[in-house]
Amino acid sequence: MSLDEDLEDARTAVPVPGVVHPGVRRARVWLSRAVEPGTVDVHRYVEDVGPVEAVRRVRAGTAPERIRGLVGARARQDATLADLTRAERCGARFVVPEDPEWPAYPLHALTVAVADEPLAHRDQSDRTRALVPPIGLWVRGAGRLDLLVDRSVAVVGSRASTAYGEHVAAELGHQLGERGWTVVSGGAFGIDAAAHRGALAAEAPTIAVLACGVDRVYPAANSALLARIAETGMLVSEWPPGCAPLRHRFLVRNRLIAALTRGTVVVEAAARSGAQATANRARDLGRALMVVPGPVTSALSVGCHELLRDSAGGAVLVASAAHVIEAVGGIGTDLAPPPERPTSPRDELPELAARVLDACPVRIGVSAERLASTAGCTVLDVLRVLPSLELADLVQWTGTGWRLAPPPKPHGAAP
Repeated sequence: MSLDEDLEDARTAVPVPGVVHPGVRRARVWLSRAVEPGTVDVHRYVEDVGPVEAVRRVRAGTAPERIRGLVGARARQDATLADLTRAERCGARFVVPEDPEWPAYPLHALTVAVADEPLAHRDQSDRTRALVPPIGLWVRGAGRLDLLVDRSVAVVGSRASTAYGEHVAAELGHQLGERGWTVVSGGAFGIDAAAHRGALAAEAPTIAVLACGVDRVYPAANSALLARIAETGMLVSEWPPGCAPLRHRFLVRNRLIAALTRGTVVVEAAARSGAQATANRARDLGRALMVVPGPVTSALSVGCHELLRDSAGGAVLVASAAHVIEAVGGIGTDLAPPPERPTSPRDELPELAARVLDACPVRIGVSAERLASTAGCTVLDVLRVLPSLELADLVQWTGTGWRLAPPPKPHGAAP
């Protein structure tokens, strides 16, 4: 059946709840190739007339001039069947807003954001920065998209990462995966790859949001990693199979990483980086924005520190997965435990006992009178607290006086 026949059948068919008409899916497949994602006017037009009618009017030349100009020479082209066949060959599918697994709740933030865009296209945000819902999503993986992103966190950062940044990203990915959270990133070198590998090491699903077709391996050096992600997690893209990873598409892709997740963690970012762009999208969407600090001497942490210095941006410093889950988890149920602090018998001593202990010398024993003079108390006070200090192995009697007890020897040390 031709595209036009499928569209006409979908236009006249009676809608069945829970069932997506093939013509509706095919219309959105056509739009995914005909128009670059992130275009405000195309999104509004599709929302106004529906995907089927939008494609019919564009192909018939009756759509508004602005929409026809955005489609251009692609209006009479039709690669929908080829795109669907190519997706099927690599185990992918095209998920549309009419599908039950469509992540409607997280992507609703984009719908709210795009409503604030001006009507005049000259005043609208640049396509690489506009917060526009996707027409559909090409998905490669066995899981359900809506379930995987329900409890998900984005971990992003520099491609030219340091060993410190990769270690932190891998630890976060592993710890989040162990706690049942899905790690979302871009599948790139550096921080992205480290976060994905950490999640895979925990045998947890992870999602890579790509700026090319889900059948393409980019970067090529990450082919084995992307294959593992597709097996246990998911590859997601707005672009049809075969599309190349053009530079501007990475900037457009960043809004999806921010929108699909409950929050974004920036591990390492230079003063100007794609990770900072994703952080800005997360902030604009009202998502939790978390930042891992780095050495002040590192150029790859300048962007992180600038995000933290921006008091209006709402970025939160995080140092562990527990901090991240506290920021994106349930109120009062996912609180991070307080950091463990080393304890000592000295911590619980009353003020008088602490003063007497401080007055005790290290090597020679001294009398109670000498301790009273140094501690600034009476001899009776000294005699009253010395027994408890001795029981706690803090002081010892030398035969001629009192001194500090030597520290215990490490386990297994020679006598």
